Amino acid sequence: MTFSEGGNFEGGRVQRGGGGGRIGGRGIAIGGGGLGAVIIAIIYLAMGGNPADVLGGGTTTGGAGTGQEQAVGACTAEQANTDQECRLSATAQALDAYWAEALPEQAGIEYVQPGVVSFTDAVDTGCGSATSDTGPFYCPADQTVYEDVRFYEVLSEQLGASGGPLGEMYVTAHEFGHHIENQLGWFEQADRSGTGAESDSVRIELAADCLAGMWAGHAATTEDPDTGVPFLRPPTKQELNDALSAAEAVGDDRIQQRAGQQVDPHSFSHGTSEQRVDWFTRGYEGGTIEQCNALEAANL
Repeated sequence: MTFSEGGNFEGGRVQRGGGGGRIGGRGIAIGGGGLGAVIIAIIYLAMGGNPADVLGGGTTTGGAGTGQEQAVGACTAEQANTDQECRLSATAQALDAYWAEALPEQAGIEYVQPGVVSFTDAVDTGCGSATSDTGPFYCPADQTVYEDVRFYEVLSEQLGASGGPLGEMYVTAHEFGHHIENQLGWFEQADRSGTGAESDSVRIELAADCLAGMWAGHAATTEDPDTGVPFLRPPTKQELNDALSAAEAVGDDRIQQRAGQQVDPHSFSHGTSEQRVDWFTRGYEGGTIEQCNALEAANL
């Protein structure tokens, strides 16, 4: 899935480094299926610890400012198709445009843009300090998505995903899905401290996959409000398979197997590979916010 030729994307949507300003309070970061987040949680469980402590930290302040000099600058569509930070910026803007329409239409809620931070190695957040090992995540405390774009290489080289632009966009769309869940109040309804095949932690992750699928299914018809041109071309079969491959690669069962462990449903926090593919597909094939609410689903 590539950005339409000739398009341009304004800068400033994605900040570099840490989140800016004071982002006090403590929350639990919501991982997007990142390698580090899941494997660290597995290790903590094996040791009798609480995975929620992976991202601990108390009140913090951002490690970088929010001035334009800290932001990803303007990018052409051609750059967004080849440069990962430009792709992150353009994807965030495409997601903004979609959810600005879909959220009010389907839920009667005005969309609030989440912050987006592209960081390297480590970052301070409203959920505490984190490193790149955590993988991409959404912090509800400061309503910000954090990504080290080098995770995309981890996704393909270590987790076996096929790669490709839509596979990378899926990661960002999933984290934006968590922000939508936060706006919908699903985080407040869910008990995100537990694990297990039927846990709310798994349900929150599968719902975010479904919401990511909703965006992907409409991305080629969502117009850039500045140009009136659709952000993205319709996905090819291979590009769609790349997104499904990324979702499959970050299933709990797949990651546990790659970590040399037996599959343990009691420790699941993100759902199986099959479930993640199924819920993304549900959103992609015309799903609605209501249909993506895995918290209310009788069967996962």
